[in-house]
Amino acid sequence: MSNTKPTVVVAMSGGVDSSVAAGLLLRQGYNVLGVTMQIWQESATQTKGAGCCSLGAVEDARRVAGKLGIPHYVLNFRDFFAEKVIDNFVSEYKRGRTPNPCVNCNRYVKFDALLYKARALGAEYLATGHYARVEFDEDRRRWTLRRALDAGKDQTYALYHFTQDELAHTLMPLGLVTDKAETRRIAAELGLAVANKPDSQEICFVQGGSYTDFLARAAPETVRPGDIVDTQGARRGRHDGIAFYTIGQRRRLNVGSPLPLYVVDIDAAANTVVVGGNDDLMADGLVADDVNWVGIAGLQESRAVTAKIRYNMEPVPATVQKAARGGEIVVRFDAPQRAVTPGQSLVLYDGDSVLGGATIQRRT
Repeated sequence: MSNTKPTVVVAMSGGVDSSVAAGLLLRQGYNVLGVTMQIWQESATQTKGAGCCSLGAVEDARRVAGKLGIPHYVLNFRDFFAEKVIDNFVSEYKRGRTPNPCVNCNRYVKFDALLYKARALGAEYLATGHYARVEFDEDRRRWTLRRALDAGKDQTYALYHFTQDELAHTLMPLGLVTDKAETRRIAAELGLAVANKPDSQEICFVQGGSYTDFLARAAPETVRPGDIVDTQGARRGRHDGIAFYTIGQRRRLNVGSPLPLYVVDIDAAANTVVVGGNDDLMADGLVADDVNWVGIAGLQESRAVTAKIRYNMEPVPATVQKAARGGEIVVRFDAPQRAVTPGQSLVLYDGDSVLGGATIQRRT
């Protein structure tokens, strides 16, 4: 009987994380194929090495694959990425909301379209360099998504849209890595030139500029000046365009006040930015929709959870229940939370396991 492990396609971005994921799986005996997605048309003004979807990134991924001795392919997902990620990004800003494009990229591009391609190529699994753990829970008889051992690098906040079938065919070897320094040590052991490559901090499709520059071209109405008003409706100043603002923001307001003022609401229809004090930012709860359950089949009754409403925060105690309106959930925090932002993700946890997630609609 053959002991050969199955074939796995590794999504290689040219960065150290996905490169080490490929190396670790190769060490474990998998038949590894490297794939890099072309998801955005690089402009002439971009630097060759910038970003996870740049020409430089493709070249880095190809060099890593060569060093590891694995095949490497480049697949064109530009049109699909534009439809599922960029169009949503633009439309959300038009509505005065703050989207999370990485969530939609993971949901539609990586773990749907790319996984489909991987299985069409004869692979049983798709692997990525995400910091998260995929495990089968024997008690629940379900595949579960758990937080990475390195809590500081955990990426489950952007990964809550998995189906059971997708989880069953996904590998994330970096979920067991204790810290980023260990990832870089492994890369050095493997002789990979990307061992010290800096992490990308930008939105991949706005490399070399800012997201507001991108929106000025794609949705000029979002950078049209308008009024800044307070919570009573009194005019307090002028803004540069709603795309420049998000809930909780203080900079760029240029509003005279003896007390600090923050963005507490954005009214896209009226093209106004609403400001208030810190107390105006606090919310007892929220309503969310576009719900996806991961750790459970569905919500039957109110239950205690911990919740994240932004990427860089620790989950906080809360209670979740179904809303009166179908398809929505209501979350009540044990303690008020600051700057609940429509368009951002809500992710719910049971311990270190992801119960599910949704898109924030409004605070309560």
